[in-house]
Amino acid sequence: MTAQELLAAYAAGERNFSGADLSGADLSGANLSGADLREANLNEANLSVADLHRANLRKANLSGADLSDAYLREAILNDANLKRAILEGANLDGANLSGADLSEASGFMEPWNS
Repeated sequence: MTAQELLAAYAAGERNFSGADLSGADLSGANLSGADLREANLNEANLSVADLHRANLRKANLSGADLSDAYLREAILNDANLKRAILEGANLDGANLSGADLSEASGFMEPWNS
C-alpha cells in the first residue's frame, strides 16, 4: 500500500489498515486519527506533524520513523517498535506505551501524565 492509497482510503472512511506495509512512506501532516494500524510496517516512515490521535499502533514497526511534532494523544503503542524513532515535540499524553521498544529513540521523555 502506498501513502497515497492509504490517504485516499482514509478520506473515503476506511480506518482498518492493520498489517499494511508503509515502510518509508511520507505521511507527514496526515490526519490518521482513530486509524487501526496494528502490526503495520512504518519503518523509516515520515509521520512528522501527523494526527494519530487515538490511533491503534499496537505491535507496529515504527523503527526509525520520524514522529516529530506528531499528535499521538491516547494512541495505543503497546509492544510497538519505536527503536531509533524521532519523538521530539510529539504529544504522547495518555498514550499507552506498555512493552514498547524505545531504545535509541530521540526526544523520549516521561511522564506525560504528570
